[in-house]
Amino acid sequence: MPGTTEQYEGMISETVTIAGANGDPIHAYYTRPAGPGPFPGVVWAHHFPGWDEWSKEAARKLAYHGYACIEPDLYCRMGHARPEEMGAKAREAGGPPDDQVVGDLTASRDFLKSQANANGKVGVIGTCSGGRHAFLAAVRSPGFDAVDDLWGGGVVARPEDATPSRPVAPVTYTSDLQCPMLGIYGNEDRNPTAEQVNTLEEELKTHGKDYEFHRYEGAGHGIFYHHAPAMYRAEAAVDGWRKVLDFFGRTLS
Repeated sequence: MPGTTEQYEGMISETVTIAGANGDPIHAYYTRPAGPGPFPGVVWAHHFPGWDEWSKEAARKLAYHGYACIEPDLYCRMGHARPEEMGAKAREAGGPPDDQVVGDLTASRDFLKSQANANGKVGVIGTCSGGRHAFLAAVRSPGFDAVDDLWGGGVVARPEDATPSRPVAPVTYTSDLQCPMLGIYGNEDRNPTAEQVNTLEEELKTHGKDYEFHRYEGAGHGIFYHHAPAMYRAEAAVDGWRKVLDFFGRTLS
């Protein structure tokens, strides 16, 4: 967390190359406080718009609050272009395969844990499709210490909505969740709908999982997206970020 005013503040943010799923070299945005640590770690799963400015800004916010955060480019194997162009390309392709995403997020977790400045604990977080990916990684790759699903669409889905990239709805694996979960949702969202969030919550209750959900009236998708005024909800965003930082403070310190 930020210290008192006389303390030195510094942050290092850079693009690195890590070995992702199947050992593939992929790019990742790695940001962390300057200094020896030890720092808790967070893996950020970017949203469908891609490996973009907002996602990297959010990663730096976590670094400012004392976390080493890494955000892999989940579209890296598709090529390189402007983030919005890569997001459109990924959407047209149906998104990266779930197995590959889980491998990339797991590799990112292991990268953080291998650093000399690590405290040994790593959470995973994401918004939109990244929220789905964060939950999927947490239930399929034991070893994360916390998971934040921020309005992840597709966590709950019908069997007929399955695709080659997304063959199984992540909610199916709820019984395998081994870490605490935070969920932040807008009650007017259409993906996930309020009913889908209810379904996920019932599954978490059924399996006795440690979770907390915060749901905001008058908010839809993209609550934190200050760059998208039609989506952004300032009061909910301020409160939601506070919830994220409090949750990680309790689970990763």
